[in-house]
Amino acid sequence: MRLFLRLLAQLATVSAVALAGSVAVGAVHWNMPLTLVLGLGTAVLALLAYAWVVRRTERRAPVEVARNGAAAALGRGMLIGWVMFAAVIVNIAFLGDYRVDGWGSVSGAVALFGFSAAAAVTEELIFRGVLFRIIEGRIGTWLALALTAALFGMSHLFNAHATVWGALSIAVEAGAMLGAAYVATRNLWVPIGVHFAWNFAEGGVFGTNVSGTDSPQGLLHGVLSGPTAISGGEFGPEASVYALAVGVLVTVVFLMVARRRGRLVPLRRRTVAADATVTADATATLSR
Repeated sequence: MRLFLRLLAQLATVSAVALAGSVAVGAVHWNMPLTLVLGLGTAVLALLAYAWVVRRTERRAPVEVARNGAAAALGRGMLIGWVMFAAVIVNIAFLGDYRVDGWGSVSGAVALFGFSAAAAVTEELIFRGVLFRIIEGRIGTWLALALTAALFGMSHLFNAHATVWGALSIAVEAGAMLGAAYVATRNLWVPIGVHFAWNFAEGGVFGTNVSGTDSPQGLLHGVLSGPTAISGGEFGPEASVYALAVGVLVTVVFLMVARRRGRLVPLRRRTVAADATVTADATATLSR
């Protein structure tokens, strides 16, 4: 019961900030300065809310979002996310299913920067910081990965132009991959960086739809065409088989790193013991 109440309190706190930020960003209809400010503000408030509720409910320092080492970890994550999406879009373009028809919109890219920051931070805090981290302590890494990845994919079924295939792809290439990134590093900065860089590259730079969501034009006027299996169709490149392949590959790499570092939590491990292990590993990682 205490575990459930802790999960509920943390989920409610972060979700409240995420919902308020989403409503505020939606209300300004992609106005460039307001979307940027509200998006970044939502990200900061969500992090503060998460740190506060973890301290209150777990009586510990939230080392997974500690400021020490945050910039380096965030940078590593962003580099990984950027390289991942660049590999996907280059392969789609190689087959002639992505082209650039000139420059897009600088203001649109700036607005998408704020939007991507809010989405990456709030979604990582909810799905990896709260759901995965707490559930993992009770049922182990593998089952927690499968469950939270499925929930992450299902959450994208509510997006515009959503498809079952798109949601399944998101579950594997993002839900499992970002969970694996957390397991390997035991901090949330790396998955936040990966998530943000992928989304911003997708919409803010290459000008394609992000998870089926209609958005302003990014820096480039990008056009997708050809078979949906290659381009992802209206859902965007995340529904491409290339994105799925890259996501699976990176997931495997993160899990191999996690195994080598001894950070996989076995099934039926006591919650308190698992939390202690996770906290110790995170502290060691951030102190490097």
